[in-house]
Amino acid sequence: MDIQSVWQMVLADVELQVSKTVFQIFLSQTKLLSIENQVAKIGCSQPMLINLIEKRYYELLKKTVDSYTKLDVRLEFISLPSQTKKSFDGPLFKLKSPDLPLHFYNKLNTNCTFDTFAVSSSNQMAYAAATAVSKTPGTSYNPLFLYGGVGVGKTHLMQAIGHVVLKSNPSAKIIYCTGEEFTNEIIEAIGNKTTVGFKKKYRNLDVLLIDDIQFIAGKNAVQEEFFHTFNAIQQTKGQIVLTSDKPPEEINKLEARLQSRFEGGLSIDIGQPDFELRTAILLIKAKQRGVSLSINLAKLMAANIENPRKLEGVFIRILSESETRGIPIDEAFVKIILGKTIKEIPAKNNIRPERVIDIVAGFYNLKLSQIKGNRRDGIYSKPRQVLYYILRSELNVPLVEIGNLLGGRDHTTIIHGVRKITQLVTIDQNLREDIVGIKNKLYG
Repeated sequence: MDIQSVWQMVLADVELQVSKTVFQIFLSQTKLLSIENQVAKIGCSQPMLINLIEKRYYELLKKTVDSYTKLDVRLEFISLPSQTKKSFDGPLFKLKSPDLPLHFYNKLNTNCTFDTFAVSSSNQMAYAAATAVSKTPGTSYNPLFLYGGVGVGKTHLMQAIGHVVLKSNPSAKIIYCTGEEFTNEIIEAIGNKTTVGFKKKYRNLDVLLIDDIQFIAGKNAVQEEFFHTFNAIQQTKGQIVLTSDKPPEEINKLEARLQSRFEGGLSIDIGQPDFELRTAILLIKAKQRGVSLSINLAKLMAANIENPRKLEGVFIRILSESETRGIPIDEAFVKIILGKTIKEIPAKNNIRPERVIDIVAGFYNLKLSQIKGNRRDGIYSKPRQVLYYILRSELNVPLVEIGNLLGGRDHTTIIHGVRKITQLVTIDQNLREDIVGIKNKLYG
């Protein structure tokens, strides 16, 4: 059995059972070295974490390893040599080399771009604000405060801003970190008397991106430093982007002056993704991994798993088990992984064409008489063509019937409209967002 594949499956499974912070700090640092004589040796390059992992997560890891290996193993934890030698005056507080840009240490995920972000009505406003900030940082919305539940895309949008800024200005000074990392840097800076270096690092930025800012709440020294950092960056027209699991006014023990600063820009709630958006997210993840996933299988998974982070974890498990066991990814295999209770894919055949007409007209703020009428102005013709496209692509309504529903139009007119939208939807981002919004209203 391939050791790497086993550990990939174990970690994917464990990630669904612990918090994001616990997984990133502790468990993601581990590596399965060998399984011999029913002893699984697990390595970790950070010796200080080994005792904590063994004490707190031994049973969880053992149970998961046993389930995949079908063995009753004993876990043995081993300290691995660190790949990079770190010192307290290293990248946390100052640059190692003047030749390295500050964003070298940012850990921006190359997959978190606007091109790989699926847009729907639940995140459309956040997407629009993030793109505006990326084009004119420090002027559009400052700070930009994105909040919402787990897996709704807050971190993705934040990092996408960083990528765009760096593309347009490679020398831009950008830092991306979590609220916990910011806190730890302050504590270490105070303990090692390197606060001057810390202030130099953070107070002269073009863009500061902080994930899970709620982590600093209740920590007086950290909030004090962040308050001055915030002011310094804003005074020099730098952009600040923050994410949290809740709006500023609901963050417990957050200082009033920080709450006021956070609310001084634009705060946007990102809702949970609906079925259509979850399907789109899954197809994007599959494409990133070079996997050909059929839309029906993506819909099957999206219909059964609402949490997008859990959805990705299950998808990784499906890929890993498929590769390890040599089983093709088909409907039967996916249903085995999903479990006993399988929800059916939301049906489309119970939606009447008249409802589609009402929704499209309402989406574009048109009366039924206007969308069915003969005026060819852009404000009428484009929504009319979108209506043709939705009726044909979603409900598979015959061309002649579409023409009859809309005042007796010739089927060649319908064909022209459908073809035009089909072509435009591949290049027009706004049109894609309109169609996703209409579909959300149809199936939401």
